Amino acid sequence: MTGQTMVKAEGVHKSYGAAHILRGIDLEVQNGEVFCLVGPSGSGKSTFLRCINHLERIDGGRLSVDGQLVGYRQKGDKLYELKDSEVAVQRRDIGMVFQRFNLFPHMTALANVMEAPIQVKGDSKAVARERAERLLDRVGLRDKMGNYPSQLSGGQQQRVAIARALAMEPKLMLFDEPTSALDPELVGDVLDVMRDLAESGMTMIVVTHEMGFAREVGDSLVFMDGGVVVESGNPRDVLTNPQHDRTKAFLSKVL
Repeated sequence: MTGQTMVKAEGVHKSYGAAHILRGIDLEVQNGEVFCLVGPSGSGKSTFLRCINHLERIDGGRLSVDGQLVGYRQKGDKLYELKDSEVAVQRRDIGMVFQRFNLFPHMTALANVMEAPIQVKGDSKAVARERAERLLDRVGLRDKMGNYPSQLSGGQQQRVAIARALAMEPKLMLFDEPTSALDPELVGDVLDVMRDLAESGMTMIVVTHEMGFAREVGDSLVFMDGGVVVESGNPRDVLTNPQHDRTKAFLSKVL
């Protein structure tokens, strides 16, 4: 169902010591939308993504997913941070795929995908295995289920990581430059999986340098620089006809 707000950021700030990384981010991501974040390194994109599932604690503003505040509860006009166990429950609904694959090296691809549903959701091994096999088939790795990460290419490992995130049946998927660590010839397979996810209606926030993917698959695009949203709109419009000088300068280097 589209049209409902899945992620809402209102005046989000984040600092590390004296470094003010996010400087009042306001944006909304609708249910079923593919939302692309682009910008130079150090612009705050990855930090913002990590704030959405409370891997980073925000210092100001409000962040909500599917109508629920992330990491906090409100009493009166004050916000109180949730316990780790309560944050963990919120994270179940949010899948995240990082630049690095973070697979368990001692487990097969199949076991990597089965692990969280068994440990976190309490699924039976049979249920977890059936879903894991289906997901690995979906990402094109049916014949690699028994392989260990060291026996897989970077692109294959990243596709296992996507299947692992999907195994928790999230309502939102976060991708933090999922192809940046891959050899160029392996990028396409991962983007194909993400394209398939987008077509299935998954809500996705994608930090990416793949402008072709953003143009082709994205519903919205935000250009960030210096911890602020500089420009946003339809990806085709922003990439073809940027309105801000900073956006133009960035795109002239990457397109």
